[in-house]
Amino acid sequence: MTPTMLPLPTFEQTFTELPDIMFAKVAPTPVTKPEAMLLNDTLAQELGLDPDWLSSPEALQILSGNQALPDTIAMAYAGHQFGHLSPRLGDGRAHLLGELVTPTGQRVDIQLKGSGVTPYSRRGDGRAPLGPVLREYLVSEFMHAVGVPTSRSLAAISSGESVWRQGTEPGAILTRVAASHIRVGSFEYAASQGVEFVKALADYTLGRHFPEVENSEEPYLSLLQCAVAKQTELIAQWMSFGFIHGVMNTDNMLVSGETVDYGPCAFMDTYVPSQVYSYIDRQGRYRYDHQPGIGQWNLVRLAQALVSVMTVDQDSDAVVAKAQAAINGYEQQYKHAYAQHMAAKLGLQGDTATLVDKLLAILAKDKLDYTLTFRYLMTLLAPTSTAYGMPEQAYIASPALQKWQLNWLQRVEQETGPEQALSLMSQHNPIFIPRNHLLDAALKAAYQDDLTQINDLLEVIREPFTYRPEWQHLALAPKPEEKIVSTFCGT
Repeated sequence: MTPTMLPLPTFEQTFTELPDIMFAKVAPTPVTKPEAMLLNDTLAQELGLDPDWLSSPEALQILSGNQALPDTIAMAYAGHQFGHLSPRLGDGRAHLLGELVTPTGQRVDIQLKGSGVTPYSRRGDGRAPLGPVLREYLVSEFMHAVGVPTSRSLAAISSGESVWRQGTEPGAILTRVAASHIRVGSFEYAASQGVEFVKALADYTLGRHFPEVENSEEPYLSLLQCAVAKQTELIAQWMSFGFIHGVMNTDNMLVSGETVDYGPCAFMDTYVPSQVYSYIDRQGRYRYDHQPGIGQWNLVRLAQALVSVMTVDQDSDAVVAKAQAAINGYEQQYKHAYAQHMAAKLGLQGDTATLVDKLLAILAKDKLDYTLTFRYLMTLLAPTSTAYGMPEQAYIASPALQKWQLNWLQRVEQETGPEQALSLMSQHNPIFIPRNHLLDAALKAAYQDDLTQINDLLEVIREPFTYRPEWQHLALAPKPEEKIVSTFCGT
């Protein structure tokens, strides 16, 4: 009996309505022996896809790049990489299959990453190693679970081929889902081609991401203001979870405000404000405490591109002043967003700036674990609750922290009360995070065809706020010999 073929999802491709210098039509490069490693059934359902289709042979052919769709493209963009402009980058190892409209009416990109060479490959092989593909799958799932805007991973497919990075590694292809892949670097590239290309891209971006301001009196200024608001909130959330992106180039910054490109990313263990993990960030440009400032620096690049279309019918000095005002507003918006997230981590709602500053100073001086410190504080409010707990002996508070917590407990009693504070803290303080040493061990096992540790991590990071004693080993900070000091991107 011939098996029934499930219908192919309806992919659209609206980005090709833009001038053709903004993209190249190119098919993925087929691979020899694709095999599904991870399939995200939950995300498939959110996208309106049949999970049975996702696990079908037809899907495997499409998501491995072996069956080309008619309108597949690679996007063109520029980018400031570590502060230096590369005028023409583009998708060197990614192919945009098209867009899906979800059951809720949201339009999203479906992109393959590691799917072969494109006109923008710059002598690269167009491929991705297995490790970075699995890392992005895991970390993006965690980010989604804790409420941080992020691209998502629909599938991780092994290619059956090898790629060469620091040595021979198994290859893989990631299917990535994002609100779109329009980057600050997309606008930088458009600006280098001419004002008409900036206008076309800005109009498209307004219609797709910010329709509420599309018909405003000054839509391009509104676009900049929306991008500023999105980035301040995103980076404030990164900071509150101890997340270090690692490579905040303008080509890795989506205008939609989602986290993208999880190459050398990492989460802090011991709190170190100047922490750097990325092996290629030798000068510490993208270290943890530089991220808010880099976010603003990147937005200046967006403003410079948009000014060209804002000045068409207006005095240039006045336009520049308005754009500068939008950029100047970044710092206050960021401080407000960060203060809100950090107050929530402490179960408070008022002004906690001094309290937070003192706490972080203690963490840095006493070399305390960032994530477990906040979970420890939760146990002081509900010491008998397993769900709000942590492994016994997992954390020892320093004398300075024990002294600080007396002031914090007093404020909890005065402002929110233990029950409300605990409820708030339980939504902002995960016990399970994709720690570097856990990822490293899981990826090494995956290279030996053992996905057990990968699946265990997925199990806990998809419900990161609830402590489950049977998984306590995945909540522990690394031992000194387990600490990871460097992370690498997949290029």
